[in-house]
Formats: sequence, C-alpha cells, structure tokens
Amino acid sequence: MSTVDLGIPSVRPQHASPSSNLRGSRSFPEAAREELGDETLRGNLRHATSTIQTKRASAVREVRDWQKLRDAGSALKWQVTDHLPELLEQLEESVTAAGGVVHWARDADEAGEIVTRLALERGAEEVLKVKSMATQEIGLNETLAHAGIHALESDLAELIVQLAEDTPSHILVPAIHRNRAQIREIFLRAMPDLDESITDHPAELAEAARRFLREKFLDMPGSVAISGANFAVAETGTMVVVESEGNGRMCLTLPKTLISVVGIEKIVPTFQDLEVFLQLLPRSSTGERMNPYTTLFTGVTEGDGPEEFHLVLLDNGRSAVLEDPEGRSALHCIRCSACLNVCPVYSRAGGHAYGSTYPGPIGAILSPQMTGMNGPDDPSTSLPYASSLCGACYDVCPVKIDIPKILVHLRAEDVDGRRDTKGQFRGTWDIAMKGASSLMSSPRAYDTAVRSAGPLSKVLPGKNIGKLPGIVPLVPGWTDHRDLPKPGRSFRSWWDEREKNAAGEAGATPGDAPNGSDEDGSRDEERS
Repeated sequence: MSTVDLGIPSVRPQHASPSSNLRGSRSFPEAAREELGDETLRGNLRHATSTIQTKRASAVREVRDWQKLRDAGSALKWQVTDHLPELLEQLEESVTAAGGVVHWARDADEAGEIVTRLALERGAEEVLKVKSMATQEIGLNETLAHAGIHALESDLAELIVQLAEDTPSHILVPAIHRNRAQIREIFLRAMPDLDESITDHPAELAEAARRFLREKFLDMPGSVAISGANFAVAETGTMVVVESEGNGRMCLTLPKTLISVVGIEKIVPTFQDLEVFLQLLPRSSTGERMNPYTTLFTGVTEGDGPEEFHLVLLDNGRSAVLEDPEGRSALHCIRCSACLNVCPVYSRAGGHAYGSTYPGPIGAILSPQMTGMNGPDDPSTSLPYASSLCGACYDVCPVKIDIPKILVHLRAEDVDGRRDTKGQFRGTWDIAMKGASSLMSSPRAYDTAVRSAGPLSKVLPGKNIGKLPGIVPLVPGWTDHRDLPKPGRSFRSWWDEREKNAAGEAGATPGDAPNGSDEDGSRDEERS
C-alpha cells in the first residue's frame, strides 16, 4: 500500500505544479476590465445565471429540512478533512479489493504522465472524456495531444468549448459565455458534413452534436475513456458520476479501459452519506430534484462494463489547502456552481477573468491556496479581492463554506506578506487606514470632515466621483475601478436644521435643550 504523507508535520505540502491551469496570465482587475467591455458576454451571463438561480430557488423551497441537509453536508465534509489520510488509505483498499488499480499523483505533471502512459500502453489514438474539472485543472487534453492522443469531450458544453478552441468559463455550464448563434457557427466550422441549413434552435444543435458523438462512441481505437468523479466512497470504493446528458454513462460503460482522475477531497466516508449529497448537489447546481443520470460503479465486474479500472488520486496543491485551518473548508466544495450564479462580480466579469479552471467565489479562495500567493505581481494574489463580500455565496452554498470569511483571511495573508517583504510594503494604504482610524476616533474631526465633503464635491464634474489621479494620493487605485456617488448633505447638518425648525415652530430657541434640540418636542412630534 502507498504511504500517505498528508498531515505529517515533517512533510511540508507542495503547491500545484506550474503546468496546472490554476494561475492566469493577468491579474483579475486587468482581465475583468476587458471582459466587461463585451456586451454579448454580459447578456449571456445575465440570462443564464438568473435562469439557474430561479430554478434552484424553486427546487430548494420544496425541501422542508433544507437547512438541516446543509448542516449534514457540512458536518460530513468536516469529517473528511479531519480524517483525510485514513480515508484515502481506506479508499485505496476498497478499490483494490474490487479489482481496480490506484495511482497516486502529487501534482498535475505526475497525473498527466500516469494517464498518458496508460493510454499509450493500450494503443489508444483517441480517448473519450466525461466532463471533469480535475482533468481541466491538470491540462490533460494538452498533455495527451503532445503524446499524439486526441481527447474528445463528450459533454455538449465541453464539446462546444473544445471545438471553438476556447476554455470553460463556468463550473456547471462551461459554454455559458456562448449564445445559440455562436454555437451554430462553431458547429458549422468544426463538424464535417454538417448541413448548412441548420438553424440555431436548441433541438437542432443538440441533434447535430448527438450524431457527431455517436460516431465516436461506436469507433474507439484502443477503447479508453477518461472521467472524473463527483464522489468517491471510501467504504466501498464506489465512484459516483452525476450528469444530465447520458454521455457520461456511455463513457463509463462502453470502453474496455476506464481511467478516473479524482481529487483527494472528493471522498465521502460511507455509502449512506450519498443520501445527503445526492439531494444537495442537483438542487444546488441544475435546480433539479435529481440528476437525469447518476452512475455508480465499483471496480471491475466480469462481463459488465470496463475490463480495467484505474483510479488516479490527485493532490496538486490540495494538501497545501488542508494545511491552513482557516482556509481548508474550501476543499468541501462539491462543484455545484451555486456561488457563481449569485455572485455580482462573476455575473458581470465572467469566468475567464479569473484565469483558473475554478472561477467565481469558490475559485477566488481555492485557486490562490492551491497555487500559493507570491507577491503583488502574481495573478493568484488578486483573486481574493475579486469579491464585494456581499455574502450571497455563503447563503447558497449547500455545504456552508464561509467563502467571505476565507476571502478576508486570504486578503490578510497578502497584506501581512507585503509588510514582511522588503519593497512590498503597502505604505499608502497603511497611512490611509491609520488616518481613517484617527478621524473616526474624534467626533469633532469626523463631523468637520463629513460636513465639508458635500460642498467640496461640488467642484467635481458629473453625478459620481470618477478616477481621481493625484487628487487623493493616500488611496491610489480606489477610484480606478469604482464610480462613487458624490456625498450629499451630512446627517448631522440635516438634523441640526430639523431641530432648529422644530424649536422655532414651538416658540423656543435652540439653546433650550442640550445640543440645541428640544427632546420633549421631538417626542411629541414622533407621537403625532
């Protein structure tokens, strides 16, 4: 049996390998600024995310004990992170006893080498794939292509992305940034012998994809398929794949060899635990009571399904996430994408702005922990700031990951790291925050500043405060990405005038009561 080093203090977990698709080439603000200029993208995102939100809300309302289910899911996930080394060894024992072979991959490079070797040994020139975030994370398609093996995505949305030579932008709906007209053009370019009279009607597009894929299913040299898994049961060695199109079941049952690449966090302790997650996942992701296809398979069974089963357990920075007590709950994610659909930042910027396989709020906490944050020039460092901290992501998370809390934790790590590193000290921000602290500690100074803000803002053009280069040197960058409303009249100014008017109407003077206010008159006015 393989030795599991997770959790042993003398072994420092490594971050994801540089070849992983977890770190973008640009910071989030830079990438988001470009994406925000695409009106078609924003329209596609707005329509798709609002539709999914509505379906999810309807499905959740049907479950009277939804909050108890969330509590149960969260408790089970904490059990996994607290006992991950033991559960991984139990999973290996169970899979091996069922006739499967377990491979351990420390990073993306090792996982790619294992899968490529297995495919080459079986003479595969083309492999079929089930939608898998883990294989996207490690860049498996590119690794296989380098070895002369073509990986064909069988999920409709993944196929659209692949044929367009694009990258996914959503966990559940990878082609969410494409509309029907764009998909029609992609199919016409990439599918041979497709009738040019095809319209952009969904039924026609789905039929074209079905015909294209069925030919591939029936002609598989080497007969190798590659999948991920939504859950892996430590008790029985069972892999669980939930999907909506049936392509997954074809890939999991037709080939002679099945290779599953699974992140080490996907474990659930017992088969009975699936009762909780198979209620939480479909309602949170697609807004359905149950996924159309839920496929469970355990090892190898003679005369039924694949003749060989290989499980590649992937770390690739997950043990580094596990090392952080404040951030490790990011590993609880069951990839439902509910947080993406409610996030005001994601719904405007889209998934490509995050530069990672994992976009949206969950990506903003998971990717930086898996890759590490290496200074202000590292794109991963910008991800924890890609949030308004509104808390909507936590409200919809089926396993109650406190994403806003982890975002703040990662921001604090970044700031502390800059303080500790020569040349990375964020001096202007520290001075600005110290000044704000002094200002808010003095009622007189605060009142003077607030009363002065309204008149001073009148010299600025427009209704909002735009970019202020050089005018407010202590907070550079704050107005680069925000349109702030101009301050109006302060509350205290309004209150003073109100009290003066009330006192005048009552025939009294402002000095009749402390601070110029007639407390009895105020109470009489409130009662009237």
